[in-house]
Amino acid sequence: MPLEAGLLEILACPACHSPLDDRSGADSPELVCTGKDCGLAYPVRDGIPVLLVDEARRPA
Repeated sequence: MPLEAGLLEILACPACHSPLDDRSGADSPELVCTGKDCGLAYPVRDGIPVLLVDEARRPA
């Protein structure tokens, strides 16, 4: 289930404050930081973004 556009516009990466990009797939919904030096991927569980740095996946 994609996030509402209005919600995505106000969300930002808690680590670097860059905008987030919705790259949700059917099997792994997540929001990815657009910051060049950051790139953390935050999980979305039950339609709710988990914006905790400790829960984020590091870029590959």
